[in-house]
Formats: sequence, structure tokens, C-alpha cells
Amino acid sequence: MAIITEEEEEEDTKTLIPPKDSDISKSESTMKKNPKPQSQNPFPFWFYFTLIFSLATIIFTSLSLFSSHNDPRSWFLSLPPALRQHYSDGRTIKVQVNPDESPIQVFVAESGSVHTENVVIVHGLGLSSFAFKQVIQSLGSKGIHGVAIDLPGNGFSDKSMVVIGGDREIGFVARVKEVYGLIQEKGVFWAFDQMVETGDLPYEEIIKLQNSKRRSLKAIELGSEETARVLGQVIDTLGLAPVHLVLHDSALGLASNWVSENYPSVRSITLIDSSISPALPLWVLNIPGVRELLLGFSFGFQKLVSFRCSKEMTLPQIEAHRILLEGRNGREAVVASLKKLNHSFDIGQWGNSDGISGIPMQVICSREWSDEGQSVAKALPKAKFVTHSGSRWPQESKSGELADYISEFVSQLPRSTRRVTEEPIPEKVQKLLEEAKAGGDHDHHHGHGHAHAGYTDAYGLGEEMTT
Repeated sequence: MAIITEEEEEEDTKTLIPPKDSDISKSESTMKKNPKPQSQNPFPFWFYFTLIFSLATIIFTSLSLFSSHNDPRSWFLSLPPALRQHYSDGRTIKVQVNPDESPIQVFVAESGSVHTENVVIVHGLGLSSFAFKQVIQSLGSKGIHGVAIDLPGNGFSDKSMVVIGGDREIGFVARVKEVYGLIQEKGVFWAFDQMVETGDLPYEEIIKLQNSKRRSLKAIELGSEETARVLGQVIDTLGLAPVHLVLHDSALGLASNWVSENYPSVRSITLIDSSISPALPLWVLNIPGVRELLLGFSFGFQKLVSFRCSKEMTLPQIEAHRILLEGRNGREAVVASLKKLNHSFDIGQWGNSDGISGIPMQVICSREWSDEGQSVAKALPKAKFVTHSGSRWPQESKSGELADYISEFVSQLPRSTRRVTEEPIPEKVQKLLEEAKAGGDHDHHHGHGHAHAGYTDAYGLGEEMTT
């Protein structure tokens, strides 16, 4: 019994002896040298990452759908009645501004008989044909065909074009839409699957797919060359040549190229408060914060127009111009066109060049701005100089006065002669017509009659063509 008890006490004593510090350090070093292997599964991380990113993308895309600022239908329905009526009274024409771009729509307003003298009015930057609505109506009542054009980027004409592909800079919402579209096309786990197979994220392939399918809006930039193409196609489409050209504000620099290249088709030129730079300081619309203040609120734009352009315009008239300038990327287009203006344009050199020096000219200028108007008239010594009682934007408050000056100037010139040119008949069609005539004579002599189908339909004659 005693021996057994002693052994148990010894064992209990051994178990109660605390380990030495050296033993603890040795065991810790051993654990560090031989860590237990732990298996990590990356699937949960990528699953939740992709899920959260997809949900965020859907949320941003859904929020962007509530913005209908640039939707044409919503924008048109929100217009004041006067603007909607003006659009309903006009028409649109397709033109090709640049050979490598899609055609765009150009809005045209008309008044008066097409069988009289044609007066084509071109507005300056920041305005539209709506500003000259009363002028062309007054011209129509005086027996003159008045035509007012909305230059691309202004008024009811297209202000932007869709660009497919490329690496253009786009906004955050547009980029989120791209990512969401890629997820819809390839699937949520496409990038993860590619990474598992190749060991790398397919970043280059993602960028390539995005650029190839990217559809972004590009503001239309209008310079003198682009304006020449637009004017030429509109005048040819409507069959207006020869025309009496009326250029207001900065339209002189924009339309100068077309006049130089087509001076035989110009019967006269009337300049209304013409200047190299527009009366409306469009450069302020490129300043962040200021542009939102001016175009987002009627009060700011009203003060700007009253200070620089016209003190006689009514609030509804100013509001209509603000709406047209703000809507459908109008600000971006006008600011881009402002950068393309030729600020070194020499009016005297242009007016005294061959061909143009022989065109009758008239300079109409505000009495408040007579010094600048007289400098334009001095550069064009053969031009008739008159003043009006309005401001630099007189086309609405003094529309009757302007129409009187224009109609009187046009009526003093010899009546225009329209040059009608017949389209030549293609050689193959001409040969078929001759054969048809010979066959008709043959049938007439023999008393047989039969129809020659196909070739007669080329000119809309059908089977009722007789020889």
C-alpha cells in the first residue's frame, strides 16, 4: 500500500510541474516550421464580388433610364405650343455633311409661293429658323418665297450623330451600360471562367468587345466647309437656285465658302448685324457650373440675352431659344461649332474677290451697333448700307422692318431666271426607247399590238406610253 501511494504521489507531482520557458519556445518554433496546411476556396469571393457588381450595374442602368432629357419624343412633347407649331409648319431634309458619316436631318421653314424670288435666311450660332419665323411670313405676304434653315446643331436639325465603335471617352453611366450589356451577352461568370482557364483576367478582350459595340453620341461640329455642303444640298433639293442670301450674325463666316464656290447661283446678299463672332457669348456655355446656371434657369439666360443681344425680345421668345439651345445636346454642338469658326476671316478680301465683287450686297445694321456695321460696309464699298431700330437680334421685335428692307432690295434687281436642266436619258434606256418606237411602228403597220414591259416603267410611264 505504501509503495503504491508513493508512486501515485510522484506521478501527480510530475503532472503539476509547469513546463519550462525553453520548452514553450521550442514547441512554438516547431509549429512555425511545420504549419498545418489550410485549403482556401476562391469561389465564394468571386461569386459575391460578381453578384454585388452585377446588382450595382443593374441599379445604375435602371436609374439612367429615368433620364429622358435627350429622348426626341419626350423632348418634343415638352415644347411650348409655339415651337411645336413651328416644327409642324416646316419640313426636314436629309443631307450628307461628311462622306464617311451617316446622313442627318436638317429642318427648313418656308413661306410664300415657290414661283417667286427665293430668299434663303441663314442664322448665326445660337439661333434657329424659329427666330426668323415672322420675317419669312412677312416676306411671303409681299410675294417673296422666304426660306429659313436650321443649321445642323441648331434648332430642330440634328445636333448629334451616333458613332459606333472607337475608343471615345464616355461618361460613367454609359460605361456602366456597356458592362451590363457585356454581362448580358457573355454571362455573369464569363470573366471568372476565362480567368480560371488562362490564369489571367481577359482585360484586352473586354476592352475590344466594348469598343466594337460602343454606341455613343458625338456633337455635330459645323465649320465653313460643312456649312457649304449643307447649304448646297438644301438648295439643290428644294430647287431654289438662284437665291437671294440673307446672313445674320456669325452666318457670314459659316456661309462664305459656299458663296465663293457657287457665286453664279447667288442673286444678292443681305448681311444683318454680321460679325465674325456671334452676339451671344457662347464661350460661357463651356464653363462648368455657369452653363448649368444659364441654360437650366430662364432668369439667367434672359439676363444674358438682354445684356448682349436684344432688349426688345419677350420672355416667351427668349425661353424658346433657351429650350432649343439646351435640348438634344444643343449646347455641345454649338460650342463645338464655335471652335471651328474662322476668327481671322477677312470680310474685305472675301467681298472683293473674283465673282463675289459683282454680287449686289446690302448691309443692315442696328443703330446701337452702327460703328461695327459701318466697318463692315466700308469693307464692302459697293454694298448698300441701312440701319434698323432694333438690337443685334432684331429678327423678332423688328421683323416687319427687316422684311421691308429685304423685299425692297430684292424687287430693285432684275427678275431671276430659273435654269432648268433636263436629266440626260441613259444610253441603255435611250436604245430601248428607240427599239420600242421602231417596234410600235412595225406593229401599227401590221395591225398587231403588244406591251413591252419593264423598260417603260423606268420613267414611270407604265404600259400607257404611246409613240
